[in-house]
Amino acid sequence: MQFYDRAKIFVKAGDGGNGSAHFRREKYVPYGGPDGGDGGRGGSVYLEIDTGLNTLVDYHYRQHHHAGNGGNGFKQRSHGAKGDDTVLRVPAGTVVRDADTSELLADMVDPDQRAMVARGGRGGLGNVHFATATNQVPHEAQKGEPGEERWLTLELKLIADVGLVGFPNAGKSTLLSVVSAARPKIADYPFTTLTPNLGVVLIGEPGARDEVSFVLADIPGLIEGAAQGAGLGHEFLRHVERTRLLLHLLDGASAERDPWEGFQAINRELAEYSEALATRPQIIVFNKIDVPEAQERWELVKRYAEEAGLPVFAISAATRQGVDALMYFTANRLRELQAQARQATERAPMPSGPVLRPQPEDAFTISREQGIYLVRGKRVERMVAMTDQESPEGMARLENHLRRLGVTQALEEAGVQPGNVVRFGKVELVWGA
Repeated sequence: MQFYDRAKIFVKAGDGGNGSAHFRREKYVPYGGPDGGDGGRGGSVYLEIDTGLNTLVDYHYRQHHHAGNGGNGFKQRSHGAKGDDTVLRVPAGTVVRDADTSELLADMVDPDQRAMVARGGRGGLGNVHFATATNQVPHEAQKGEPGEERWLTLELKLIADVGLVGFPNAGKSTLLSVVSAARPKIADYPFTTLTPNLGVVLIGEPGARDEVSFVLADIPGLIEGAAQGAGLGHEFLRHVERTRLLLHLLDGASAERDPWEGFQAINRELAEYSEALATRPQIIVFNKIDVPEAQERWELVKRYAEEAGLPVFAISAATRQGVDALMYFTANRLRELQAQARQATERAPMPSGPVLRPQPEDAFTISREQGIYLVRGKRVERMVAMTDQESPEGMARLENHLRRLGVTQALEEAGVQPGNVVRFGKVELVWGA
């Protein structure tokens, strides 16, 4: 199965049900009062984490997802049923953004996390809500509010404690296969690994008090130019972003490049892609020490690493030479980094600076495009969408609301004339008609 770590999907929450304009029909009460019930709320669209998933392949083949509409209200003040919610399951590490604005909506990392990405529309009010002392037989009932709809981009960033980086054929897949239960494809040519592989490394006896485990990710081989997207660099580099620690594998027996020069080249790519990655703690792993060519290079690489203040290990992933010592050191280093992160969180001061507050629900804007006046605003758009344009009472009520909110005055100041088209969200009205 191909590894899909990006997807674009369309989500549509359910519309609210319409309110009812029903009247009581009783044998000896020819003009019974209103008894129309409210419409039910539309279903919402949620995202939830499924720990059994590790790819977004399902959303590659099915892009459109809809929740259920709310039921209409009916007689005897009976409310319509709520629409069914739709729950979309995604792998841990999925980042969700609005496709049009790039706004971050959710970062799905917690197994218990649930994120609403499209809210169901409210149900319309039945005519019982519009009865007054002067209007005891209201024929007005609200339409249901349209459910939210949007295009989303889903991007999977693997959640791993430790990431394996290096040039193709450095031995990352082999190392992962000998320290965990993962079984990546292994062969002696570049770009064998075209998809990230995850494995769980266990240190100590299973069930023992001192047992330590961590997740190790084999990131596909990077090449020079990866930060600009060469060799699918962008597709792979982002999987390193969540790791706390990097094991940087050097091919000690490579005939194509000097191991230390290769180390510096990969670090340049990491820094160009992300400043945060440039400062990520690293352990240098000099692989293939069982090969004579690598043995000749080892002392020089070791000296360079020590001068740079970086821990360095010589191993042979193929024969397991030095692998256990590397894994024990990695587990201890990871434990130190996790403790530092906890302490930093505890000491972090309260953020200062301006407080960003959401825009008031009554706020609106007016613009003009191609002769059409566009009114945008959460409350006013909802109000127009829920008004039954066939109901004189409803349209009169809408006119009063627009005047109280200041929309009428603002449109007149913008130059609207009778007969002009005014669009509120998806609803178009002819002004003054």
